[in-house]
Amino acid sequence: MSNKYLKSLKVLFIEDEDLIRDKIVSSLEYIVAEVISASNGIEALEKLQNFTPDLIITDLEMPEMNGADFIHEVRKKDKDICIVVVTAYTSEKYLLQLIDMHIEKYIFKPITLEKLISALEDCQKKFSNSSNLKRTLPDDYAYDWNQKILLHKDKMITLTKKEILFLELLFKNIDSVTSFEELQEVVWQDSVMTDNALRSLIRNLRKKLPKDFIVNLSGIGYKVA
Repeated sequence: MSNKYLKSLKVLFIEDEDLIRDKIVSSLEYIVAEVISASNGIEALEKLQNFTPDLIITDLEMPEMNGADFIHEVRKKDKDICIVVVTAYTSEKYLLQLIDMHIEKYIFKPITLEKLISALEDCQKKFSNSSNLKRTLPDDYAYDWNQKILLHKDKMITLTKKEILFLELLFKNIDSVTSFEELQEVVWQDSVMTDNALRSLIRNLRKKLPKDFIVNLSGIGYKVA
C-alpha cells in the first residue's frame, strides 16, 4: 500500500475502553495524517461537526449511543464514507441492525495493527474504485474527483480544464514524478506546451492549492509534496 496514501488519511476512531482507545490512537498516529477519537456515538457525532474523516472505525457495544445507532445517524448524511466496525463475536444483535449500512469491513477483537492495516487497505481499494472519489489534501483542502472541483473548508474553488487535467495527473502519479512528456500528452494534448504556458498554469494553480503542494524537480517534472 502507498505510504503517501496512508499519510493523507484522516481517521475517526470510536471505542469506550480508555486503554484500548489510547493504544489504537497511538498506533494510528504513526500511520495516518490525523486521528480524532471518541468514547461513544454521541461524542463521535459531536466531533463530526468540526472534523471530516476519510475513514470511521467504530466499536459496537458502547454506552450513551452504541455503534449501530451511530452508523445509522452517519448514513443519514453520508452514504459513501468508509466505515469499519470493531466487534466481538457476541455482537450479533448489533450486527443485524447494520444490514444495508454499507460497512466496508468488520474487525473482530482483539484489535491488532495487522487488522488495522488490512482495514486501511480495503478502504483504499474502495477509494480507488469509486466514481465519487474525494481526495483529502493538507490544510482542509479536498478534491472531488467526480465533480472536478477543489474545496477549501467546503468552499468551492473553480479550476480550468488544464488545471483539472494537471492536478489529476499528479494524483495518478502520487508516488512518482509527472514528466514534461506526460504533461504534453495529457494536459496540452494536440496543442503545444510552451515554457511560458506551463509556468503560467503552475503559478495560477499554486495560488489555489495548499502552500508548497506542487514540487518542481528541475529538468524532470513535477510531483506532490
